[in-house]
Amino acid sequence: MGLGFRCVLIGATLALLGGPAAAHPHVWIEMTSDVVFDEKGMVTGVNIEWTFDDGYAQMALDGLDTDGDGVYSASELEALTRENLESLKDYDYFLHVFGDGKPLRIGPAKDAGQIYSNQRLMLYFSVPLETPVDPKATDFYYRIYDPEFFIAMDYTKDEPVTAQGPMPAGCKLDLLPIVTDAQTEETRRMLSTKGRDWQPPPDEDFGAMFAQPVHVDCKG
Repeated sequence: MGLGFRCVLIGATLALLGGPAAAHPHVWIEMTSDVVFDEKGMVTGVNIEWTFDDGYAQMALDGLDTDGDGVYSASELEALTRENLESLKDYDYFLHVFGDGKPLRIGPAKDAGQIYSNQRLMLYFSVPLETPVDPKATDFYYRIYDPEFFIAMDYTKDEPVTAQGPMPAGCKLDLLPIVTDAQTEETRRMLSTKGRDWQPPPDEDFGAMFAQPVHVDCKG
């Protein structure tokens, strides 16, 4: 593919639609995420799991069943996983992490793989923080979204966010709701009128308006 992760996703969906898309977003992902804690209760990273819509899955899997057995093995999906992760690096994996309101630096994704099961394609990977964070001393939260809102990422209803490792006593994970106000609704209506060739201004961050924050609350 080699077009970059967002471009590949959009191209796949538009090709299957057979014409211009009527509105943004063009691609849909269901996701879950884990906050990763080490043995000292420090936040060390975020695990992410995405399940893609059928349009992307059909395009991405085309030609990958090299032995023709109707099953997509880990080895057959390895190149697709590697390419996706390499492209996602350019977008910081769509992960926006903050400590006390300031952006935190992340490292390269690891422990990645893809699974095709029950006619659904799922990508999983782990993104480490460059420096672990003490959630009792730092207000830690993150959001996962595409700033241009070409790709919509929505949490699943069942166990959308979990802790991996020993979360400190007195802390909890909160998946916060999207703030709905007049500006959000106006932006939603505006985006619904845009076609596939429309590009948002570079200083706009539309995706943040529709992304649910995950907060590690240690203050009750």
